[in-house]
Amino acid sequence: MTATDHPVSAPVRLSRLLAVGSLLGLIVLGLAWELWLAPLRPGGSWLALKVLPLCIPLVGLLKNRMYTYRWVSLVVWLYFIEGVVRATSEPPPGAWLAALEVLLCLTLFAGCTLHVRLRLKAAKSAHATPNTESLTP
Repeated sequence: MTATDHPVSAPVRLSRLLAVGSLLGLIVLGLAWELWLAPLRPGGSWLALKVLPLCIPLVGLLKNRMYTYRWVSLVVWLYFIEGVVRATSEPPPGAWLAALEVLLCLTLFAGCTLHVRLRLKAAKSAHATPNTESLTP
């Protein structure tokens, strides 16, 4: 461990797991929904391509890049809106899948915002802690 490495707390790891897991869930749900479970057209739909933008931030989340957590927490609202519209306008099973999309979006938003807050708080407290080794006589 180098001087710049800091131990990662359990809540930070959990928030990262929550964000990555829900993003993966959105990708899998989007593909399964539009290709097999309830596509708009029999045999699958080009709407499955909606998951491609979700694949871009996956790399940043896996590399634990703070910037990615921040912008994903904004982009996820586009998928949330789609889920709300389709949950209220489609018959089952599409409505149920849309409700699951809404739940995954809310989980992703919570995971990202919690992760950013916890990491900023940890960085602030690590920066504010004085070096006790220099204080000993």
